[in-house]
Amino acid sequence: MVDRVTTQTQMRAAQRNLQENMTHLARLQEQASTLKTINRSSDDPTAAAAAMSVRAEMRAVDQYTSNADNGNDWLTTIESSLNSVSAIMNRVRDLTVQGANSGALSATAKEAIAVEIEGLKTDLATQANTKFLGRSVFAGNSDAPTAFTASDTDPVTYSFTGGEGSVERRISATSTVRVDADGGTIFGTGSQSVFSLLDTIVDDLRSTANPSVGAHLEGLDQRMAIMTGQRSEMGARQVQMERAQSTLAEKAGTLDAQRSGIEDADLGQIIIDLKLQEVTYQAALAVTARVLQPTLMDFLS
Repeated sequence: MVDRVTTQTQMRAAQRNLQENMTHLARLQEQASTLKTINRSSDDPTAAAAAMSVRAEMRAVDQYTSNADNGNDWLTTIESSLNSVSAIMNRVRDLTVQGANSGALSATAKEAIAVEIEGLKTDLATQANTKFLGRSVFAGNSDAPTAFTASDTDPVTYSFTGGEGSVERRISATSTVRVDADGGTIFGTGSQSVFSLLDTIVDDLRSTANPSVGAHLEGLDQRMAIMTGQRSEMGARQVQMERAQSTLAEKAGTLDAQRSGIEDADLGQIIIDLKLQEVTYQAALAVTARVLQPTLMDFLS
């Protein structure tokens, strides 16, 4: 059986072929202007799904990076504060050693030492209430304005008002890092706090009963050892956080390269394909014009 080919059939076939060529040309022009091989999911469903997966992972890495940056800032703030605390405690110890020489010091000299220690106590409380972005870094997960609340008494006492929980930052799908410091452990609480110890030293310096101020050196050394241990722990966490930042930055670069390989167009190749398609389209137009010659019906109007 021979199929019948009419002028209308030829015209429809020619239009269909020209439309396909034009569609391909338009797609190449769009890729050349956007420099993207995928501008909609229908362009390449498989590649589009892969690109979406890579982009989802990139968003997760961006969030982990933000968490790590924030956590590192917390730990840097704590490290700076503990560095100041260490300097204060060293000065308190030196003054305590001086005050222990009761036979060589006058009452005026002892009073001067006591006043300076009181000032150092205030400085210590300021460091204990250090904040980062409005949050106390030594108060755990508490939203209290300060980790240590001052009393209205004389001498001023400080009570720990922080929470028992911790503040953590997630740096990967499987790991988190604690970014706050345990103020209760570092500075002590109640009668075992460093503030209470300094008050006792001041009282002994002002006492007329001639107590042994040097007896408090052991307590100071123990408290300073605890602070040093906590500071070392903070340093280890910060190293972990910095390592995570480096790993995340490297992973972000790898993922971006994967995304680029899937989505980004090779401009040189696109231009070549575009020129070839333009030639193909012009050839199709010329051939169609030759095939669809005017008939008698074109003049009967």
